[in-house]
Amino acid sequence: MIATRADYRYCRETLRHGSRSFFAASLLLPRPVRDPASALYAFCRSADDAVDEGPPTAQAIADLRDRLARAYDGRPIRSPIDRAFADVVAHFAIPRALPDALIEGFEWDTGGRRYANLSQLTAYAARVAGSVGAMMSMLMGARSPEIVARACDLGVAMQLTNIARDVGEDARLGRIYLPLDWLAAEGVDPDAWLSEPAFNPGIAGVTARLLTEAEALYARADAGIGHLPLACRPAMHAARRLYAEIGRRVEENRCDSVSQRAVVPAGRKIRLASGALTASLRSSPRESSAPLPETQFLVEAVRFSAGARERWRQRPPGPSRIDERAAWLVDLFGRLEALEHPEAARRAGARS
Repeated sequence: MIATRADYRYCRETLRHGSRSFFAASLLLPRPVRDPASALYAFCRSADDAVDEGPPTAQAIADLRDRLARAYDGRPIRSPIDRAFADVVAHFAIPRALPDALIEGFEWDTGGRRYANLSQLTAYAARVAGSVGAMMSMLMGARSPEIVARACDLGVAMQLTNIARDVGEDARLGRIYLPLDWLAAEGVDPDAWLSEPAFNPGIAGVTARLLTEAEALYARADAGIGHLPLACRPAMHAARRLYAEIGRRVEENRCDSVSQRAVVPAGRKIRLASGALTASLRSSPRESSAPLPETQFLVEAVRFSAGARERWRQRPPGPSRIDERAAWLVDLFGRLEALEHPEAARRAGARS
C-alpha cells in the first residue's frame, strides 16, 4: 500500500470544497467504497483542472499520461491524490483503458472539438463521465456487463446535464458542446453565436432536447441500481437525483443557461439525499438494455480486465445478515443526520 490515511482524508477534503454534489452523495457510501471513490474522483477532478489551468494543452495532456503511467507502475508522483489513486487502481484491478478514455476526452476538449450529432457528443460523454461510472461500478464489486453498462448510462446522463447547465459558461470560453445538427435545425450558426453568446429560443430548444436525452439515460440507469450491493444503492440514488435536479432547475429557468446558472440549494440537496434511502430500499434488479454503442468499449474493458474476476470473487461491500442490515441502517441514518446538521456533527466529533 502506497497511500496513507492522511492521503485519503486529503482527497475527501478536496472534494468537500470542489465537488459538493459528489461529496454529499459519497457520504452515503459504505466506508470500504467511500474512501476509494473519493481518491478516484479526486484524481479525475485534478486531471481536469490540470488541463484547464496548467501548461499549454499538449504538454498538459502529456503530463497527465505520465501521471497515469506512474500510478499504474506503482510509483506515483509526490501527491496525496496520486498515491491514493495508485492504490485504488491496483487494489480494484481497474483496467487502464478506463482512465485512458478519460484523458482522451480531455484531449478532445483541448482541441476544441465540436460534435456533429448526439452520437458524437455521447462518445465524448462516455470518455469524460462514462469511464468514471464504469470505475465506480468496479469499486462496488459490480463488474457484470449489464451493471457496468448502466453505470456508464448514469455517467453520460450526468455529463449531458452538465453541458445543458453550462451552455453560457462554455460559450464564454469559446467552447460549444451542443450537437451541431440540432443547432442547424433551430437556425443557430455556432460561430456567429459564439462571437456574441446570448440566450435565444433556438438555444433553449437545443438545451431542452439535451435534457430530454439525459432523462432517458437516468431512467436506463435506474435499472442497474437495484443490482448493486444494498449498502451502495443510497449513494447512487442520491447522485442520480442530485444531477437530475440540476436539469430540472435549468428547465425551470426556461432552459436559459446562458444568462444564468442553475443551482440546487443546499437544503434541496439534503432532502434529495435523504429520499435516496427510501428509493434504495424499494429498488430491485430489473431487466436492462444493451450498452450504448458509444460506451460498449468501456463495458468490454471491464469484462476482459486482467485478473478482475479472480481477485473479486468475494462478498460485496455492505451488510448481508439481518443484524448487519439493522446496524447499517442505524449508521446510515446517522450519516444523513450529519448531512442535515453538519455543525452539530462536527461538535459531537470534537467531543468524542
